[in-house]
Amino acid sequence: MSELTTDTVAAVVDRATFDRDGLLPAVIQQWDSKEVLMLGYMNAEALRRTLTEGRVTFWSRSRSEFWRKGDTSGNAQYVRGAALDCDGDTILVTVDQHGPACHTGAHACFDVDPLEPVVGAPDA
Repeated sequence: MSELTTDTVAAVVDRATFDRDGLLPAVIQQWDSKEVLMLGYMNAEALRRTLTEGRVTFWSRSRSEFWRKGDTSGNAQYVRGAALDCDGDTILVTVDQHGPACHTGAHACFDVDPLEPVVGAPDA
């Protein structure tokens, strides 16, 4: 994948639709297995950093600061690809995850509390 130019990154940030708090949900997915690992939030600067630095950067809503997965835990996420959804209000970031993705130590955040919904089927 070629590196994005400053103008291209600025255009992506301009296309993104941030919520009233200036945040964009970021779905993090393992690039090869397609497993959804976690959900985080990015502001415009976190999005810019993610697109240009090769590591996923989030905005911490609880601490009001930037954080990069792995800076303290060593469980880093290396960017492999990214795509805005059709409305531009969510980003999917594909990563090469090293170590657990969840702060609890679970492989993925969605491994922690599985639910048992009624399973639907299309009408015949």
